[in-house]
Amino acid sequence: MNTCSNWTLLGLLTATLAASGCSLAPQYEKPMLNVPAAFKEADLTVVSQTDASAGQSLQWKTAVPADAQSRGAWWTLFGDPALDALEDEARAANPSLAVAAARVKASRAIQQVARAGMFPSLDAGFGPTRQKFSPASQFLPDSAKGPVQTFWRAQAGASYEVDLFGRVSDTVAATRAEEQQSEALYSSVLLALQADIAQGYFNVRELDAELDVLSRTVSLREEALQLVHRRYDHGDVSELDLAQARSELAATRSDMMTVTRARAAAEHRLAALLGKTPAEFTFATSALQPVTVTIPPGLPSALLERRPDIAAAERAMAAANARIGVARSAFFPSLSLTASGGFESASLGDLMMWTSRTFLLGPLAGAALTLPLFDGGRRSGNLANAVAMHEESVANYRQQVLTAFREVEDNLSELRILKDQRITQDAAVDASSRALQLSRKQYLEGAVSYLEVIDNERNTLQLRLASTQLAGAQATSTVNLIRGLGGGWETPATVTGR
Repeated sequence: MNTCSNWTLLGLLTATLAASGCSLAPQYEKPMLNVPAAFKEADLTVVSQTDASAGQSLQWKTAVPADAQSRGAWWTLFGDPALDALEDEARAANPSLAVAAARVKASRAIQQVARAGMFPSLDAGFGPTRQKFSPASQFLPDSAKGPVQTFWRAQAGASYEVDLFGRVSDTVAATRAEEQQSEALYSSVLLALQADIAQGYFNVRELDAELDVLSRTVSLREEALQLVHRRYDHGDVSELDLAQARSELAATRSDMMTVTRARAAAEHRLAALLGKTPAEFTFATSALQPVTVTIPPGLPSALLERRPDIAAAERAMAAANARIGVARSAFFPSLSLTASGGFESASLGDLMMWTSRTFLLGPLAGAALTLPLFDGGRRSGNLANAVAMHEESVANYRQQVLTAFREVEDNLSELRILKDQRITQDAAVDASSRALQLSRKQYLEGAVSYLEVIDNERNTLQLRLASTQLAGAQATSTVNLIRGLGGGWETPATVTGR
């Protein structure tokens, strides 16, 4: 009977150890997506800067999609040293980026904790214990006094959880995926910061350009007021013309103050991105220089896999898949092995003698093979939650990809339309400027009233401001497109100024 029991125990242990490391997580597969081969708004050819003079058409070479691929200093495409300096400063001091970096450190620490479960834990101890035995435990009468003894112990212990059914390995896989997710989220925060800095910079420069237009308009209207005042003094015009000239000058100065307020607020936002208070940051004015970044044609939709937010969503999906395995393993037995050994004696002097040695080994003594029987549905609830979390992560991944395609298409179409709109707007500015020149000349000749001059001045000012705003929108859309593509790219793209 004893032999039969031993063989039964041995068989149970053999079957249990055979299950060690077997993962119960579903096989991980990325969800199938209906992904187009190219963007709707993409062109077919691109002309590199070196071959622009020859007019050679080059096919763009598809990049290898990888979110870990270095995106480089993509903002240098704009060729602006001031922007380059801001980007470097923001990376070193932005608080949001520091928060993301701390989260990466935390996730790596959690991964380290999970990996520790794959190895035995060791401990050691030394010290005396004072113990009184009850008479009953020594088979003595109740009236007897139980012995009181002091034991000295110097022992080392080890414990290890056998990775039955992949509970430990699936936990490690989940934390590893979560660590990679946090790293991708850090890259996402970094890319967003870089894009926000570039957009904030171009916003300030756009407002500087508007202030330049308004400043020149103020100067022209001051000259016009002086002219009308002289003509009024000579009796050539009525007081109405003088009042209209003063009104237009005051209105332009008010518009200039409005833009100045907006410029101050934009500078304050830029300071916050740099990790500074507004009092610590002052940015010299300089008008926006319109630039056009030639976007690679035929950008492959697979390039979106370089987006760190999509990579983070995919890693969250992998972690949730591994968590299903952890939840499933709770339905199966778990085995913990422990062992301890050392010396034990009634006196300190005899502690290190060979005859004082003691040990405790598993699997029966100092070990536990447990089989869950009833828990009121706790394990079933945990499993259902893990499955639901995985379904949520799959849906989030799909939504992230769809959002990425929409953002890229939006900015591609916006850049295409803005290019034509700026050409049309520039033509309108030229025509309005010519009409203003003619109306001023006719006013001096007495052929038209001053009201017509004012109308042409207003129209020209609005068109010039709109042209400046379109240049800013073009720069902002370019930054948004680069952000949507996950950063820079390796192509013969060019940057041209106007």
